[in-house]
Amino acid sequence: MISTRTFSCELRLRLNTARVFFLLNLSLSFSYILSLFPPKNGHTLALMVASTAFGGTVQYGYNLAIMNVPTVYIQNFINETFQERWGMYLEVYKVTLIWTFIVSVFSLGGLIGALLAGPMSIHFGRKKTLLLNNIFLMSSALLAVTSRTARSFEMIMISRFLVGINAGVSMNVQPMYFGESAPKHLRGAVSLSSAVFTSFGVVLGQVVGLRELLGCESCWQYLLASNAVPGFIQLFTLPWFPESPRYLLIDRGDKDACLKALRLLRGCEVQRSELDEMLQEQAEVQGKRAQQPWELIADRSVRWQLISITIISSAMQLCGNDSIYFYASYIFQEAGISAEDTQYVTIGTGICEFTACILAEGMLLVGGYALMAGWAVIFTVALHFRYHVVYWMPYLSMVCVFTYILSFGMGPAGVTGILPTEIFNQTARPAAYMIAGSLMWLNLFIIGMVFPFLVSGLGQFCFVPFGAVCLITALFVGLVLPETNGKTLSMITSEFHMLNFREQERTDPKSKQAHYQQGEVIHCIAL
Repeated sequence: MISTRTFSCELRLRLNTARVFFLLNLSLSFSYILSLFPPKNGHTLALMVASTAFGGTVQYGYNLAIMNVPTVYIQNFINETFQERWGMYLEVYKVTLIWTFIVSVFSLGGLIGALLAGPMSIHFGRKKTLLLNNIFLMSSALLAVTSRTARSFEMIMISRFLVGINAGVSMNVQPMYFGESAPKHLRGAVSLSSAVFTSFGVVLGQVVGLRELLGCESCWQYLLASNAVPGFIQLFTLPWFPESPRYLLIDRGDKDACLKALRLLRGCEVQRSELDEMLQEQAEVQGKRAQQPWELIADRSVRWQLISITIISSAMQLCGNDSIYFYASYIFQEAGISAEDTQYVTIGTGICEFTACILAEGMLLVGGYALMAGWAVIFTVALHFRYHVVYWMPYLSMVCVFTYILSFGMGPAGVTGILPTEIFNQTARPAAYMIAGSLMWLNLFIIGMVFPFLVSGLGQFCFVPFGAVCLITALFVGLVLPETNGKTLSMITSEFHMLNFREQERTDPKSKQAHYQQGEVIHCIAL
């Protein structure tokens, strides 16, 4: 009787802890979004951001997190299915191989989604693309929730592939929609909200995946299908908000619809300077069609813009942040935390990134990657001496997990997604997002497959390659990438022009002056 009562108290305590984590992060995310926008301008833009993100980047973080807890249950389901069909049990390595493919196929779906995002955003528009994207999500949830009854682990594979497509589309189109809808002085803050909601999705997935909630043996199919709930929220709320004003003006040529969207999003009359900036961009791309990725690669005028998004989008995954989520459970167990309590401590990793994204406005790319490189070094030292020097080295390893994730959240997590919007014009932007998104998902797949071999091959030095990636990226951003905060697209393009045509300007000093004179003429025409 005493043991039963004790177990009941522990269960109640853990459930209450889960509720506190969920409610705290939910309130913080909404408080953060609403705090971005002054009341006098209305909260329409803030609500649009929340509606879009709940069916957008929340899905990416959520679907990364929910696959950790049901690992054993799904592996048992795979073995039971084989036994029922062919009367045989699989060997351990075969079950692991099938499970690895179930996890990794999410990244392959994301790659397909990134390739679809560009054409869909051009043809349907930003908002309608996000709404149509829920077709993949709902199909995925239906397959997941019925897979156990159908006794088919193949349905789980297809489900993960479809939800990967959904995440790939939303990860590209959402920052495009935000960057084109927000005013210049709020563009950076709105872009960081994508990272805030991604990390919120991670925490939400970790909480919902607790064994006391949906992470138990009898409910894992409902856990995999629970991603439909944020999708329904978006389907019921996003239609009430307008399309991207820049898309309406520049791609559709509908000035009246653009002005109406701007008034609704700003909550006041449109400022002349903001409209002039859009008209200038419209004049610059007048008569041009949207570029294809191969055309963007061959265009010398955007060479360094393309190099920038290639390096930074690749570094977002090659820095090992997602791998450190995988490695966290091992480190916590090394620190003496029991296997039962590891899932609760692991929630702290998601909370770290979530908190860092909210407080990230001052750090951005250079500082974030520089800190990550430093913590990777300390992490390597702590792993090397965890048994040989002092007993508290495993605790230092645990601290490094949190600080590494904090550093990632304080810049790379938020800025990377919005960068193509900041440095490419309207005709090149969809193709730029296709390239950046494809690289991100491809590198996520590679890291997911390679990381276990890094651990077994390099041992305590497994994070040295990640530290090197962070250091190289910090140097590139600090030395090459121009500052984009608070600048118009024309200003940023002028700075990149000096990089793209540096050799030509050295041989012909008048070319620089001619470039700026042409920009002034276009500006006058726009006005």
